Amino acid sequence: MTVKTDLPEAVRPALRRAAGLTLIGLWAEAILRAFWPAFAVLFVLIGASLLGLSRAFDAPVYWSVLGLCALAILFFAMRGARRFARPTAAHALARIDDTLPGHPIAALSDTQAIGADDTQAQAVWRAHLSRMAARLRGVKPVGPDMNVAPQDPWGLRLMAVIVLITGILFGTIDQLTPPDGTDAPNGAALALGPSWEGWIEPPLYTGKPGLYLNEITADTVTVPEGSQVTLRIYGDQSAIGLNETVSGTDSPAASGANSIGFNIANAGEIEIGGPTGRAWEVLLIPDQPPVVSFVGDIEWMADGEMRQGFTAQDDYGVSRGQVQITLDMDALDRRHGLLADPDPRTAIVLDLPMPVTGNRADFGELLIENLSEHPWVGLPVRFEATAQDSLGQTSAPDVANRILPGRRFFHPVAGAIIEQRRDLLWARSNAPRVAQILRAISHRPADLFRDSSVYLRLREVVRQIEAAADSDTGLSAEQQDEIAAVLWDMALDLEVGSLEDARERLERAQERLSEAMRNGASQDEIAELMRELREATDDYIRQLAENGQQQQQNQQSAQNQQSQEITQDQLSEMLDELERLMQEGRMAEAQQLMQQLAELMQNMQVTQGQPGQGDGEQAMQGLSDTLREQQELSDESFRNLQDRFNPGRDGQGREEGGDQGQSDQDNQAQQGTGPNGDEQSLAERQQALRDELRRQQENLPALGGENGEATQEALDRAGRAMEEAEGALRDDDIAGALDSQAEAMEALRDGMRNMGQALAEQQQQGQGQQGEAIGRAQQDGSSDPLGRRQGTIGSSDGQEDVLGNGDPQRRAQELLDEIQRRSGEQSRPQEERDYLERLLDRF
Repeated sequence: MTVKTDLPEAVRPALRRAAGLTLIGLWAEAILRAFWPAFAVLFVLIGASLLGLSRAFDAPVYWSVLGLCALAILFFAMRGARRFARPTAAHALARIDDTLPGHPIAALSDTQAIGADDTQAQAVWRAHLSRMAARLRGVKPVGPDMNVAPQDPWGLRLMAVIVLITGILFGTIDQLTPPDGTDAPNGAALALGPSWEGWIEPPLYTGKPGLYLNEITADTVTVPEGSQVTLRIYGDQSAIGLNETVSGTDSPAASGANSIGFNIANAGEIEIGGPTGRAWEVLLIPDQPPVVSFVGDIEWMADGEMRQGFTAQDDYGVSRGQVQITLDMDALDRRHGLLADPDPRTAIVLDLPMPVTGNRADFGELLIENLSEHPWVGLPVRFEATAQDSLGQTSAPDVANRILPGRRFFHPVAGAIIEQRRDLLWARSNAPRVAQILRAISHRPADLFRDSSVYLRLREVVRQIEAAADSDTGLSAEQQDEIAAVLWDMALDLEVGSLEDARERLERAQERLSEAMRNGASQDEIAELMRELREATDDYIRQLAENGQQQQQNQQSAQNQQSQEITQDQLSEMLDELERLMQEGRMAEAQQLMQQLAELMQNMQVTQGQPGQGDGEQAMQGLSDTLREQQELSDESFRNLQDRFNPGRDGQGREEGGDQGQSDQDNQAQQGTGPNGDEQSLAERQQALRDELRRQQENLPALGGENGEATQEALDRAGRAMEEAEGALRDDDIAGALDSQAEAMEALRDGMRNMGQALAEQQQQGQGQQGEAIGRAQQDGSSDPLGRRQGTIGSSDGQEDVLGNGDPQRRAQELLDEIQRRSGEQSRPQEERDYLERLLDRF
């Protein structure tokens, strides 16, 4: 190719290269447009041949198809030759020039027609040529236009390309061999004699590909164990014989009209008879059984959850696994409640966790389970792990001796209840012994049960056990499970139940942590108990802050007294140091620091706060007074019930002639009022107390959120209980009135607790970023560590006299002790002693 010689020398190399490449594209474009039908037929023929065209037809048909394809290719080639236009260099330059603005190549090839003699016109012409030459610098070649869609609206060329690509990817060169007319599996050849096809399909879980027996030329075949052989026969089946020694059966089963199938169970031979028969020696790849084993020691979490690591391996993958837990009787210490012969109990069976994704041929996992409620917790057991593969083979068991993990109870009473629960589940014959021990535990409940409801539930459980044990049939399995569930709930309430006072919760957290130090708790349990202690400390400090707001009038005098201070950061440092000592195993130092922390928290008081909350404080004080009055009313009802059966006793349960120190108020309450005089007076007082509660509800401050709604619901419940108590008093049903009064007091406590939380939330929202200093140990004996005056009745949570150490509780304890003493006196009438037993079971 040549470029016009009068073009500027600077643009000739770039233009020559661009024109050459563009000319090549024009040739490809012209060939495709002229000969694409011939290429389409050729592609289809090649692709079909690679895919087995020679095997699809017998020889005559095959050669006929091949001849037709050749004629078609020749026809389209001749038509394309007539339509073919040979591209030239001029065409390439024109294609490039058409893509450039101003057609610079044509401009440089032109000559000046006007003003050739004019000097100024020649200058303008040269400037024009310079601009055109500048546009040719860095000129690029133009690609060909290969779009022949207007000539092929049906897309036949694309179909031909797809056939060619499919043949190249999935066909073989062997398929290009022309047929010889003697080996066709169908068509005319099938009519000449019988033929067969065979496959070997390995199990799916192996991931191995299937084998086509007709294409296997080797004498040996190696397949996985459990592979399936399928033989399909065409024509006369009697002419095709089958001899095999791999299935382990005398005659393979027919899987269809012309099919035979069998599984390969062992190595052997497969021989197919007939004119086209073959024989192979089958070698077996054995499927090894899986292997499972435990890894490391079992982990015992704070909530009783156990974690045991394990590994599993199999040549193709583990399908499932199990752990069976049985009691190790040889290692069991048979003492106390375990002396009796145990009731039959099935082994614990847990499924091993399998990977959801990934390979199961070799993996490790954690078995996580919580068996805290099982009676074997804390006893020696045997862990036996097995695994199974897809073939159904089971691994040899891996056995480990363990102590069955479960939740640990650090509260002494909770731990004792759980031990008796275990003994009851161990054997129903232990029922009398369990009832006796539980009765002994609950003999003096004052120092053991903070919540009277737990004590009452425990007494009811003791009554149920004794009643069932004394029956003819004894304790049934259903009763055993029901009582065990109740004992578990009671132990949880004692261990981690909700506490109504932040101080009590703090003391509980300190007691549990001290018990954990003595019993050698795990690191996870220590971390959980430390978290509980931190939360209890924060709650106690918030309560101190709230109570400190009511003591502004005492701060001026307190500032002049000696005090010791501690900041929040210093308190956090003490807790961090305590946790560090426990983690390092320095329990003696940790116990000493724990004692210092307990003494510090007992003397702690907030010395800076905000003014009181006005209406909220008044409402809280009013509810506290209502609760106190309800308690006094309940005490008087109980004394009246006692005097009905013992008219010769005074109001404190003492015999006449004994202690004469009865108060004037008690004498007035016991003076003659007729058969129902006291009950009527108590009913009127109960009605007045209910009316007062209704008035207080109407004057409550606006409380939002869930705590506000819970406050209203609890006070409504208290009002309904008071109304029921009033009706019972009017009907002379003092025992029923006592139950309703107890329900009213419990509802009042719930309402006061929720109200205190609602007020605290409002206070926090109003305080903003204002802080408060922590910790002045008061030296003035006129107020307690919370800043309250000694002897004050009622507190923000209503527990000071009702559940604390005030007079009502002491009187109630004295009454309970007196009832227990009288119930044990055999000289009293049987009717009276039965009634006293019912009172003990109720309260």
